[in-house]
Amino acid sequence: MAKQASSKPSQSTEDYLERIQELISRKGYARVSDIAAELNLTRPSVTNMVQRLSHQGFVSYEKYRGITLTEKGKEVALQIQIRHVIITEFLTMLGLDRRTIARDVEGLEHHISPETLKKLEQLVDYWRHNPKQLRDVFLASK
Repeated sequence: MAKQASSKPSQSTEDYLERIQELISRKGYARVSDIAAELNLTRPSVTNMVQRLSHQGFVSYEKYRGITLTEKGKEVALQIQIRHVIITEFLTMLGLDRRTIARDVEGLEHHISPETLKKLEQLVDYWRHNPKQLRDVFLASK
């Protein structure tokens, strides 16, 4: 499972790294203008943050060129992605609609502790392999 670094990146850092990884996966590259559009921010504010991420060792950035994740950035982006998938799958198993799931995942993913995430992962894995138990839980609560 994903382990958390002792100095956890800020929510803003995580949001940027998540978007950069998504852009690279989808388009093959990430540019300041793409990130600004994705996060609904101005290009100058994105440029400032990308420069900060570069100084922190999360991205490689050259003005007028694309942005790439460093190994450190890739590791954090992978942890974010795993966390996102686990919480999404858990909320999906609860039968929530996609809009609610998307909103709640964005709210939860930056605030969940590694211990709670591990327990959620175990529960999701259990329910994945024992779907009858999941149905029984919901039937019992009606």
